[in-house]
Amino acid sequence: MSGQVLAVIPARGGSKGVPGKNVARIGGVPLVARAVRAALGADLIDQVAVSTDDPEIARAAEQAGAIVVQRPAELAGDTATSEAALTHAIGAIHGENPPEIVVMIQATSPFITSAELDDLVGVIKAGADSAFTAAPFHGFIWRSANSAVGVNHDSSYRPRRQDREPEWLETGAAYAMRTDGYARHGHRFFGRIVAVPAPAERVLEIDEPADLKRAQILAGLLDHDHRPGPGDVDAVVLDFDGTQTDDRAWIDADGTERVAVHRGDGLGIAALRRAGLPVMFLSTEVVPIVAARAAKLGVECRHGIARKGAELASWIGENELSADRVLYVGNDVNDLPCFEQVGWPVAVASAQPSVRAAARAVTSVPGGHGAIREIASWILEEDQL
Repeated sequence: MSGQVLAVIPARGGSKGVPGKNVARIGGVPLVARAVRAALGADLIDQVAVSTDDPEIARAAEQAGAIVVQRPAELAGDTATSEAALTHAIGAIHGENPPEIVVMIQATSPFITSAELDDLVGVIKAGADSAFTAAPFHGFIWRSANSAVGVNHDSSYRPRRQDREPEWLETGAAYAMRTDGYARHGHRFFGRIVAVPAPAERVLEIDEPADLKRAQILAGLLDHDHRPGPGDVDAVVLDFDGTQTDDRAWIDADGTERVAVHRGDGLGIAALRRAGLPVMFLSTEVVPIVAARAAKLGVECRHGIARKGAELASWIGENELSADRVLYVGNDVNDLPCFEQVGWPVAVASAQPSVRAAARAVTSVPGGHGAIREIASWILEEDQL
């Protein structure tokens, strides 16, 4: 047995509650890639593998830096257990020389952190046999709604919260165990079991569409890597109205439309182009001013586009770009399909609430007031501006 620590992320493609959930984007990142990143960031984990039967999940996992284990069909159905996938992955990677410790991470818990994974491994190294992430819980549990009976309390006595010892709620996010003990027992809980505390605000499992929406909203509050830095972005795509303008327009008597743009945005776009980043305008508007502004700045323009998400996907493919390294800036609900396509969905400060909630980063200034210049300052080195 090697002294290594292996993390395995089971991620099959056949979810019925939320189809395609393991590649659904939370904070601009596919669920499975979020789990991979957390594991790769843990100091005590040596290898990270994703067990999957789905090509799209496999691509996302590889792009995030994981080893991909092709899961056989008999382990990918609705009745297949996570333990079965875990056992198969251990054998596929290590054969007869398994790692000392194995960590199982559920991709459907999007807010697991590298520090929490290190804590799990740490308690195993310190002598525990198996461990799991758990959140402190002080709630009163009842059984049977029609004839309610207290489960963890006496219904005739209501102690104050501060007078109660917390119980521990299994988060479902991650488990660690000694591999030899796991092989003997065949399941994740055995020997001395330790609950490793995790913050209650980060506990969320995605089992249905409403969970996915909550996670997308919470990402802006709980994620710490909000802004891209130098080297994180390969291309920039910009909405126009409300993003490069303040969403107002002046209409002349003859119907000619005029808008105000910010000179700082033009400087930012010029700097992006000098740095070698492709820049494209993508707009539903058909007015000539969008194309005229793009021509003045020397960038590609696609306007009058009804289905912006599909157009963006085509542009990414045509330019052989990795979607995870594309930044898209928008402000309104018609930009949400584009947000789902890219790794860096960015909203301007004046964007609609649902757009800000779906963004991975939000500018400090509104559209038309230098938001694009601000974004350029995030992703370029100081001497490139």
